[in-house]
Amino acid sequence: MLMPKRVKRRRVHRGRMTGKALRGNKVAYGEYGLATTECGWITSRQIEAARIAMTRYIKRGGQVWIDIFPHKPVTKKPADTRMGSGKGSPEFWVAVVKPGRVMFEIAGVSEDLAKEALRLASHKLPVKCKFVKKGEQLTGVKEEEVEAK
Repeated sequence: MLMPKRVKRRRVHRGRMTGKALRGNKVAYGEYGLATTECGWITSRQIEAARIAMTRYIKRGGQVWIDIFPHKPVTKKPADTRMGSGKGSPEFWVAVVKPGRVMFEIAGVSEDLAKEALRLASHKLPVKCKFVKKGEQLTGVKEEEVEAK
């Protein structure tokens, strides 16, 4: 399970999830990627489940990159506890994703194989996802067209 080795603060605010992903919105390492089309929290368990689904389908062929990491702790108070008496203890860790964020990348396999592997991974995640290729962003506009404008 992914989690930080050590953190500066054990309990953090929930935060706002507005706007689009400004960083991590391009396929950087592989040839194909899985980008999210909505914002949300992805737990370390969901990241691991998606990784297992992908690697099982491609059967040790190709290479997989995970581009998100769960930095944010989520706290919970025990059941049957009265209000007050402070914030609960950290229960699990989440990665905050915004629209356009590339979460997983694959290289070294055919496009059909990569598309199916990323589709299986997207079923494990709580956000809607889209298949993207290298040189594309979520909107489908190529990098060369953006730089030309």
